[in-house]
Amino acid sequence: MNTENSLQLTARAGQFSWSERGGLAVIGLGLLCLLVAFFGAGSVAPGLMLALSMGGLCLGGAMVFRKMARNPAGIDNNGVWFSGTTARGMAGWIMAVVFTGFYILLYWSSDALVHLVRMTDGLSYLMRGAPADQWFLYGFFYTMAVLIMGARMLVKYRNIPYQLIRTVSVMFFQLGFAFILPGLLRSLNQPEFYFSYFWPLKYDYLWPGNVNYLTDASGLGVFMVFWGLVLSLVATPVLTYFYGKRWYCSWVCGCGGLAETAGDPFRHLSDKSVGAWKVERWMVHSVLVVIVATTVLLWTNAAWQGSVLGGMSQRFAQWYGFFIGLVFSGVVGVGFYPIMGSRVWCRFGCPMAAILGLLQKYFSRFRITTNGGQCISCGNCSTYCEMGIDVRWYAQRGQNIVRASCVGCGMCAAVCPRGVLRLENGPRAGRYNGPVLIHHDQVSIQLDEDWIADRPLMPSMQEDLPILTDEDVPA
Repeated sequence: MNTENSLQLTARAGQFSWSERGGLAVIGLGLLCLLVAFFGAGSVAPGLMLALSMGGLCLGGAMVFRKMARNPAGIDNNGVWFSGTTARGMAGWIMAVVFTGFYILLYWSSDALVHLVRMTDGLSYLMRGAPADQWFLYGFFYTMAVLIMGARMLVKYRNIPYQLIRTVSVMFFQLGFAFILPGLLRSLNQPEFYFSYFWPLKYDYLWPGNVNYLTDASGLGVFMVFWGLVLSLVATPVLTYFYGKRWYCSWVCGCGGLAETAGDPFRHLSDKSVGAWKVERWMVHSVLVVIVATTVLLWTNAAWQGSVLGGMSQRFAQWYGFFIGLVFSGVVGVGFYPIMGSRVWCRFGCPMAAILGLLQKYFSRFRITTNGGQCISCGNCSTYCEMGIDVRWYAQRGQNIVRASCVGCGMCAAVCPRGVLRLENGPRAGRYNGPVLIHHDQVSIQLDEDWIADRPLMPSMQEDLPILTDEDVPA
């Protein structure tokens, strides 16, 4: 079989129904309106361009998802390894360049996005009482991606209650806590605070400068600092003990929300090799060490009134924000979805994932149990694990899956055709179990006498031949 990456931009014509083709055409018109807005129309007719672009994307998506909803309930991943979009083909590389290019413009050349920013002024005035900036534009695009692709998730996995619950959860937290609430706070002249993010993911929320700013702003700012401390130091270990890291990574976090919705078509592209696992372990924990050291160093510097770092304190914090907060989590973390899968940042760089992973591995009640006797080694579980875990290896051995990197998305259990995998919260005793293997001495075959008479196992001349055992075979 030819396994080379496809250079096609689209799938075969017969693969899409006429309604799907119409939906894709409407999506294309929405993207065209965004392109026109980028080159100036967003400032000339902002309301019209916003309505046309978002309306085209939403309406086109609804037309495509409507066809998906008419199919029988069940997960359909047909053709993902043969599509130019989801198999690192030409369309996938184009998408990666577009995503990465957008992040580069957003962080380092925001003036190029001025017409797109002006397109969202009306919505910004409505929510925040102020004109939009590049970060409001980014939050708007981010939220729309989670909502539109979240609708796709609800249709695709409509027969799996767990997937519906966690998809609705990430859509709710992204829309309410990460987009609407911060805007309303700003309209009330309060600090723009994101209640669904906290240290160490939102690394600067416990840095001296930000803490002083919040506590000096108002009584609500003091509550924000208190909220961040409670979530970081109390809620994180308690909730992880009961539910594993999935309570945050798959139900609340905006980074995970985008990965689970917009990144779902690319989840099978995650690297499952042992080499990737080794790189993942030292990288993600190195980032955690850096953010902890940075936080301690900044507080030490503040306690000694700047005598430790001097004028370097601000620059030191900016370096971390640039390399980790911008380049890694943004440009690489999202821009590389079509090339490296949907959880690049979560696997290799997120300090919050590192802390939750350590708690999950050593102190949590969460595990994925396996029934090795039912496993047929189809490999679906490993293929669609976005965290690069070779789930099949555990399933074949009947061994519980207790891994620091597992985000508890449940997709391995969802795609298993035999019901081998199950997400469970149980007693910590016996959580780590050895492989459940069957020794050959425990296997015997009993045949019915009538069956033997009608179907002899061997010719009559060989019936008296002895059967060798392990004791007869020399060591």
